Amino acid sequence: MNPEVLFRPFDHPKLQLKNRIAMAPMTRRFSPDGIPDDKVRDYYRTRAEGDVGLIITEGTTVPHKAASSDVQMPCFHDAALEGWQKVVEAVHEAGGKIAPQLWHLGARRLPGQGPYPDYPTASPSGCEFPGKEVGEPLSTTEINELIGAFTQSAIAAVGLGFDAIELHGAHGYLIDDFFWEGTNQRDDKYGGSLVKRTRFAVEILESIRAEIGDEFPLILRFSQWKGQDFTARLAQSLEQLEEFVSPLSAAGVDIFHCSTRRFWEPEFAGSDLNLAGWVKKITGKPTISVGSVSLSEEFIATYSEAKAEVAGIDKLITRMEADEFDLIAVGRALIANPAWPKLVRNGDMDAIKTYKKEMLAELV
Repeated sequence: MNPEVLFRPFDHPKLQLKNRIAMAPMTRRFSPDGIPDDKVRDYYRTRAEGDVGLIITEGTTVPHKAASSDVQMPCFHDAALEGWQKVVEAVHEAGGKIAPQLWHLGARRLPGQGPYPDYPTASPSGCEFPGKEVGEPLSTTEINELIGAFTQSAIAAVGLGFDAIELHGAHGYLIDDFFWEGTNQRDDKYGGSLVKRTRFAVEILESIRAEIGDEFPLILRFSQWKGQDFTARLAQSLEQLEEFVSPLSAAGVDIFHCSTRRFWEPEFAGSDLNLAGWVKKITGKPTISVGSVSLSEEFIATYSEAKAEVAGIDKLITRMEADEFDLIAVGRALIANPAWPKLVRNGDMDAIKTYKKEMLAELV
């Protein structure tokens, strides 16, 4: 099949890209004291040189003491901003575009972890998953502080010259803790119905928009599954999915990054459309799909299986030709093959290397 469909320009009023390939955000823990160094800069520049259209950085933590679980995770505030400035400049020099993923671990940062181990973990209802408490429920004052932390980092991203911003609202982290009924048992305006559980994210989006204006592109990553529960689902039906994404779209999301573990799996019975396909159909906005692109195993399996074999991309090309979604995020294949886009475009599939989990320990 012809891979050229992956290399059509993406022409959005707020974001223009040379192709439809994004680098998926992948946590690396290689930033000393939270500050990205020259190795991190070169890591992203190498993927830009490999013709990735949009690089989405690994999760970068907002200025809140409970945001991070590891001193090596990169921050997006204070001294770390100088390092990110170098990353932006290097990616732009290589002809790429880049968005930081703004992140707070929420309930998945367990007590005692991170650069402030004595600081309490932040969670809407004080639990990591149903029945497991990790702290006290957040007060409305603390919620406002967290909204301010995301906003502060977003303002910094614009000032540094990033091309877009992604909010990490997936996988059981803080924003997703509010989305998911399993971790949000609040009875105030931030809890209750599925629509009410979007309120925290909506207020973050509204706060950011009030500071940076309407012309800068905002991406929201969300998922049905959680790191705490792979079978969890925010929306059990198409109708619930529409209830969920509609207030987020209205609050200022330009592009939805729909995180699935296998991009080819249908989201609801009776249709082959995946999650990104349905969100595009509901909102009319561009979507990013993701999940095991050109690999035989999904992400979590590779922690135990050690490697994911190279797989074909015919299913991806078919779905892109059908305009099911607009961009495809590639993760582990880009760890193993920094020039993955060039190899695919040139038909050099035999040159694509197998991904092995030890590659995460190498900054290349």
